[in-house]
Amino acid sequence: MMKDSGHDDDHVTGLDDVLMTSHMAEYGWGLSEELVRKARTELNEDPEKFAEFITAVTDQMVTRPDITFLRTDEAFVTRFLRARKYDTFEAFKLFARYFEFRQDNTNLFKKFQASEPGIKDALYDGLPGVLPNLDHFGRKIIVLYSANWDNNRYGLASIYRAILLTLEKLIDNDEAQINGFVVIVDWSQFTFKQSTWLSPKVLKLMIEGLQDCFPARFGAIHFVNQPWYIEAMFKMLKPFLKEKSKDKIHMHGINLGTLHVHIHKEVLPAELGGTLPPYNNLLWAKELIGDESFSFGDKQIYWPGHGSKSRAVRSESFPIDHFSSHADHGSGDDTGTHLDEEFFLIE
Repeated sequence: MMKDSGHDDDHVTGLDDVLMTSHMAEYGWGLSEELVRKARTELNEDPEKFAEFITAVTDQMVTRPDITFLRTDEAFVTRFLRARKYDTFEAFKLFARYFEFRQDNTNLFKKFQASEPGIKDALYDGLPGVLPNLDHFGRKIIVLYSANWDNNRYGLASIYRAILLTLEKLIDNDEAQINGFVVIVDWSQFTFKQSTWLSPKVLKLMIEGLQDCFPARFGAIHFVNQPWYIEAMFKMLKPFLKEKSKDKIHMHGINLGTLHVHIHKEVLPAELGGTLPPYNNLLWAKELIGDESFSFGDKQIYWPGHGSKSRAVRSESFPIDHFSSHADHGSGDDTGTHLDEEFFLIE
């Protein structure tokens, strides 16, 4: 009897997965049964309650009249729910921080497109790149080759902008939302002089923006071939990291064998001890730069996969002069001014 009961449970679970796949197909997601099962077991996703979850997030917008929520469609809100395992309170906090970060750091997002010279140069230098294969958990692998950085051509903020733009592109994919990302930073031949270009202000901003303000599931960050001065810098930054974030950072040094415990050699390029040919920095750069539909401008934005007008949502108590009262100063590498209210709108 016990054995029969187990088979019945398996049958019910399988039927639930089929039903969930059917529900998700109605939303146009087209997820595989495996991804549907993973979304349910790891993220608490339930398409039958989908509308309820979305409403539970968007209903909280009235509590933050200081923020202009520039996109509120179901597909967009879903990525925040997935990032917080369908805890609607935590998902809303992340949702609000995402837009608040962009309001408070407008210059990071000016000319926010892959063809912008600083971003383009960073991408061409593999800062960042995206490996063509996934890891054994189905996660996207983002790589950064730090020694390629030339501060005379672009600053750290341009690298950060290239990272954010890359993440925006990647997170527009349901598989990436569910499976998440891993990051590998290769510090080979990164000099002490280059380390002096690592602005503490921008590094702190990077931590804030990626740790608390972006709807992605970061599985791990791996440092390889890091010199002593990078380890010293990391110790200085540790107080700004949450405990959960600290636990996800792995320092491998020159021992690539420990990296391969986490990410198998079969999906890694030769310079990371893998079995594949050396990584070509131009692969991801050309893909991102060549995707003309995925571009950001000062007064407009095309959200990937959404061709219709995106309406900004703001409480009536929100002061219209909040944006216009802040002058725009500095280059794209500066931060701290406020976002133009039409920045994310399609014209």
